[in-house]
Amino acid sequence: MSNYRIETKCVQGGYTPSNGEPRQIPIIQSTTFKYDSSSEMGKLFDLEAEGYFYSRLQNPTCDYVAAKICEMEGGTAAMLTSSGQAANFYAVFNIANCGDHVVSSSTIYGGTYNLFAVTMKKMGIDFTFVDPDCTEEELEAAFRPNTKAVFGETIANPALTVLDIEKFAKAAHAHNVPLILDNTFATPINCRPFEWGADIVTHSTTKYMDGHASGIGGCIVDSGNFDWMAHADKFPGLCTPDDSYHGITYAEKFGKEGAFITKATAQLMRDFGSTQSPQTAYLLNLGLESLHVRVERHCANALAVAKFLKNHEQIAWVSYPGLEGDKYYETAKKYMPNGTCGVISFGVKGGRKAAEDFMGHLKIASIETHVADARTCCLHPASSTHRQLNDKELLASGVSADLVRLSCGLENADDLIEDIAQALAAIK
Repeated sequence: MSNYRIETKCVQGGYTPSNGEPRQIPIIQSTTFKYDSSSEMGKLFDLEAEGYFYSRLQNPTCDYVAAKICEMEGGTAAMLTSSGQAANFYAVFNIANCGDHVVSSSTIYGGTYNLFAVTMKKMGIDFTFVDPDCTEEELEAAFRPNTKAVFGETIANPALTVLDIEKFAKAAHAHNVPLILDNTFATPINCRPFEWGADIVTHSTTKYMDGHASGIGGCIVDSGNFDWMAHADKFPGLCTPDDSYHGITYAEKFGKEGAFITKATAQLMRDFGSTQSPQTAYLLNLGLESLHVRVERHCANALAVAKFLKNHEQIAWVSYPGLEGDKYYETAKKYMPNGTCGVISFGVKGGRKAAEDFMGHLKIASIETHVADARTCCLHPASSTHRQLNDKELLASGVSADLVRLSCGLENADDLIEDIAQALAAIK
């Protein structure tokens, strides 16, 4: 469906039923698949034939949905994972191993920051975190001879910084490494990072793609543009024989279009097993079918609320890249001309206590460890998602003690504004 527009891909991408087959993606809720002979199954284990033998590695329902997201992003191969965290871990660990180094934007989701700075550091992978607004010279200084990737978020959660994709892609490619971007907040509806030089895209499909808090999941999409063999010395896992999988050299056998995802499936999914269930993939697909309609409403509601907050006497500051005058407004217009996301960050005058009191008086918006849902929700990151960070790390990740993250849902914008107004009045 490469010739169709993204709205059509949302509805019909990834799965085309043949005569008499189910119109909706079928749920193949089976762990295993039967074959008439061992030789047939052996070809699957040798990656000599396409098919399914065990759903920890691949499942038809999951592959249909991954194919849809791949089409939406404009990639060549994709895989679903059990969560966005798993997607980011796999995307980096697929090419960076013990003794390697990765450059990352500092203003990323707190869970991802902890994954990189703590857990993966224990695995021997070192990360250098750079300000997303750094100069080209500062970005250049972060690279090392053993750097294997650059990582960032198109719109950071919850700081809402907008990454200058071309700047980071240029730096990554100058050092012969790929740029990996988490595109969760923007979604391919508002931003298609491959068109700006990114090489790998990840998603927490739990957010806008699902859109209804019905299933946790993640996705990795490969652009098919990065030439692994041209930099074979940097990526031995892709460019030399894999002894754990019959001596296959992924980049030779599957080319730059399929090597990355094939290795992540055959090696990482096999060993770590962070599999998305077929039932969850089915629910995800239902969300994808309306993504293009919902994202537009999320953005419209967020812009209306951001304008209200900007002029309110009890609000210290507002961050929303779609709001004219915002620090990232011009960058957002470049990469996301049709809208950014439905999430707003702002500070309530009075600091941490005022922010928490304000949220306690909201009636429509609920306090949740969630975002990008059909229902409006809010969070105080400093005491929840980012509580593992010290004050210095909080500031580096773009989170202040007074920050409230408000995710505008699909309700009426006037109702949301009235709810915020009464909550602010209650703490005045």
